[in-house]
Amino acid sequence: MTDTPLTPPRLPLLWKRLDKAWLAILLIPLVLALFDPAQVWPTLDFAARALLHTGMFIVFAVLAVGYLKASGAETLLAKAFEGRTGRMIILAALMGGLSPFCSCEVIPFIAALLAVGAPLAAVMAFWLASPLMDPAMFLITSGTLGIEFAVAKTMAAVGIGMMGGFATMALAQSPVFADPLKPQKKSCSSCCGSPSAFSGKPVWAFWHEAPRRGIFRETVVENALFLGKWLLLAYMFEALMLEYVPAEMVATVLGGDGLRPILLGALVGGPAYLNGYAAVPLVDTLLQQGMSNGAAMSFMVAGGVSCIPAAIAVWALVKPRVFAAYLGFAFSGSLIAGIIWNLIA
Repeated sequence: MTDTPLTPPRLPLLWKRLDKAWLAILLIPLVLALFDPAQVWPTLDFAARALLHTGMFIVFAVLAVGYLKASGAETLLAKAFEGRTGRMIILAALMGGLSPFCSCEVIPFIAALLAVGAPLAAVMAFWLASPLMDPAMFLITSGTLGIEFAVAKTMAAVGIGMMGGFATMALAQSPVFADPLKPQKKSCSSCCGSPSAFSGKPVWAFWHEAPRRGIFRETVVENALFLGKWLLLAYMFEALMLEYVPAEMVATVLGGDGLRPILLGALVGGPAYLNGYAAVPLVDTLLQQGMSNGAAMSFMVAGGVSCIPAAIAVWALVKPRVFAAYLGFAFSGSLIAGIIWNLIA
């Protein structure tokens, strides 16, 4: 009997487990070494300097998120889903735009709320606002694009959440939102925690408890690596764009003050959006090359809501027609945000 080779079946599994961001970081200088060796060092130097410049924002961001996680601040999230529906929508949009918790993490929490009859309108408000802004993203955005842009994006997140929430409430009896949930076989578990994580009270002085100190250390390290790799990749892309993408082309396609660049920013934002943090340096480069302010805002907003983690969180729980409404709210909200920001900026 001959042995069956194990290598081929293992390759797909290895590819699945491989971190694509780190792989891209390694491949970029290798590809440059083959096709444009003179650009290898300038690209690495640009990325390292940019990452160092953003370092203080990264440090503050990861410490802030670590504190919120270790203290159990996510328990405050449940308060947004109590009381009248209108009040729930407003609080859910505010909590979604300010909370530091990923879309995947709140899947079991939202699933439990929907299962016990929490209004879809309030959940929609939270889902729309949540992927657009959090404390870490606010710091990274303000450090790169300016405090005004970060505040405007935060206001856009809350505004879009409220718009989608109140629209869902008004259309609650329509065929689109009737019986919105998919049958749930099991909930997300590995990285997401559980609904019980959102119960109890926060312990603000978390350092007195060893398990919470462990959560703080784990969260800080995990977020530092996460932010570091995505920002490093983004800065490498930024260096390549500055070198190889003509500014005139960007200015022609995404420049100007009309509706067209804002519409294009929203349309391109979804498929081109790598990550909320990685998008910040890329948008900064595009703005330097002639991208309009409104297009930058619509790109950031549309891409944030429709990025894969955020979209999967919604797709996992609701039926396709509700998911389509979610994307519709995101797209229309990104256009409104882009138009308003273009007028202000």
